[in-house]
Amino acid sequence: MNTSTTINNNPIAFFDSGVGGLTVYSKFRHKLPNENCLYFGDTKHLPYGNKTKEELISYAKFILDFFAEQNVKAVVIACNTSSSAAYESIKNDYSFKIYPIIQSCAKILAELPISRLGIFATPATIKSGVYETEIKKYNPNMSIYPQSCHNWVDIVESKGQNEPKNIEIIKSDLENMLNNNPEKIVLGCTHYPYLTDVLSKFSSKELFIDPAEYFVDYIIKDLKSNNLLNNSNNSGSEKIYVSANPEQFKIAAEMFYHVDKTPILINN
Repeated sequence: MNTSTTINNNPIAFFDSGVGGLTVYSKFRHKLPNENCLYFGDTKHLPYGNKTKEELISYAKFILDFFAEQNVKAVVIACNTSSSAAYESIKNDYSFKIYPIIQSCAKILAELPISRLGIFATPATIKSGVYETEIKKYNPNMSIYPQSCHNWVDIVESKGQNEPKNIEIIKSDLENMLNNNPEKIVLGCTHYPYLTDVLSKFSSKELFIDPAEYFVDYIIKDLKSNNLLNNSNNSGSEKIYVSANPEQFKIAAEMFYHVDKTPILINN
C-alpha cells in the first residue's frame, strides 16, 4: 500500500442513504479533526431499507466510483443496509480500503458478556442475515433476535419522532423485541440512535447499543496500523454531497451534525 504523504492527506469518505450516517461521521470528525473528509447522502433513493439487493449494489457502485474520482484513501460504509447487501459484491472492485459497519463491529458485539442480543435494523439488513452470520463467526453460542423496523428511517428523516402515531410504532416494535428478553439491543441502522430518547421512555437506555462508537474506534485503529492517518496538524477540510434535496438534508442533519454549507448536489 502506498503510504506517501500524498495518500495520507487524501480524504476519507463516508456514505449513507441520508443523514443517519452522520452519527458515525460526527464521531470520526470529533476524534480526528485534522482528517480531510467527504460525505455522501444518497437522499434520492432514501430509504435504502426497502430496496432490492441489486439496487443497493448499483447505488454503492455509483457512490464509490464518485469517491474514486476524488482520490479518497478509504471509504466508510456508514450504512447497515449497504454493508449487509452491497459490501461483499463491491469489496474487491476498488484499490482503497472499505470499512463496512456491520462486518467491522461484529467481533466487538460477539465479545459482549451476554448471551441474548437483539438487532433492530431495516428490512433489507434483516433479510440479508449478515448480523447473525458475522457475529456467529466469533461467538456461535450467542442467541440473536433480528427484527426489522419498517418506518423508523422515515420517522427520523421527517423529524417525526415525537408525533403520537410514531411513538406508538416505536413502542410496538420495542415490545415485540422485549418478548425475546434480550440483554442488549443493537440499533442496527445509523438513523436509529436518534430514537433513543423515545425508546428510553419504555425501557432502560442502557439496553441499547449504538455501534457507531465501536465502528469509529475500529476505523481509527486500522488507519493507524496501515500508516494512513493524516500527518498534517491543520484542521481537515469537509465536503458534503447529496443526490437530492440539499436544503432538506442540511436541516435534517442538525439532529446529528452541524452542516455549515448547503450540500453539493450530485445526480445519480
